[in-house]
Amino acid sequence: MTFDFARFPSFDGFPRAGLHYGPTPLVPAPRLGEALGIPRLLLKRDDVHPLGVGGNKLRKLDFHLGAALADGTDTVITFGALQTNHGRQTAAACAKLGLRCELVLTAEVPRSGDAYERSGNVPLDHLFGARVHICASDAEATATYERLLTEAADEGRKVRTVPVGGSDPLGVLGYVDATRELAAQLVELGLDHARIVGPHASGATAAGLALGTEVLGSLDLDIACVSHPLDEAVDNLSHLTAGAAQLLGFDPPKLEHVWLNDTTIGEGYGIPASGTWEAIRLFGRAEGVVLDPVYTGKAAAALVEWAAAGRYSPEETVVFVHTGGLPGLFGYAPEFMAEARK
Repeated sequence: MTFDFARFPSFDGFPRAGLHYGPTPLVPAPRLGEALGIPRLLLKRDDVHPLGVGGNKLRKLDFHLGAALADGTDTVITFGALQTNHGRQTAAACAKLGLRCELVLTAEVPRSGDAYERSGNVPLDHLFGARVHICASDAEATATYERLLTEAADEGRKVRTVPVGGSDPLGVLGYVDATRELAAQLVELGLDHARIVGPHASGATAAGLALGTEVLGSLDLDIACVSHPLDEAVDNLSHLTAGAAQLLGFDPPKLEHVWLNDTTIGEGYGIPASGTWEAIRLFGRAEGVVLDPVYTGKAAAALVEWAAAGRYSPEETVVFVHTGGLPGLFGYAPEFMAEARK
């Protein structure tokens, strides 16, 4: 089989903000592959991007903020946990585009302390000029959002609301496009098939990969749930892929090539699970690659677990999608320091 680029959709009808600067690196990871028994292991480095310390949310924001610019928006409001990578990348993108950024952050992860509350992504949110509103509960976040909408209306500002993680059908398009980019890079390497491994959290990254791989063919997809349990993740993936397919004029995808698993989710979002720190150390010591304990560390732990269970044959190419999250690692500084020394 080969990739069916002829079926791939055009994004000409969707305004974009110019946040994407070309293909992110696709690099071999031979020492890591040897340790895992995956000789043909590649890393898709979506953490490597010149804006806002990088990360997967920038691909989604390219579409969300493109629409914002097209309709004359001057204020962007979005949401997340205290150490949200999405909030930090939204703040950076808004700084570049000259948009006002309001971050409504909820203390939903059961962590406290100076590192978590004042380090990591939090100072970067302020550095990029965002107005940060920290809320103790969902109810307070809702009230804060309504107040910000009222203030904007009173001041004659036009608001665009971006959902958590940029995850709605429009945001999905960012990773549909990323799948085409990845397939083109595989062709350059002389490869016509691969298995992609990535995380599912708010859902648009996984959904974009799922829809893009279905359109292209010759790509399989293994998804590690890092935030929501399996049943919720499956429903979320189905909803987002169907919505994005409708935007693009496609039938809802069957997703028969997609496998989801939640065995490394642990106690939930933002809480490192069994195997998370071991996977972070393995990536660091084998390849000099930094993961975080919220997203990429849990997805890497899943890769380690699945490889040990014999899921991957020595002949197949496996691509681990690195979605970023470096700043958030320092929100876990005391634990990170102890684990890094082991």
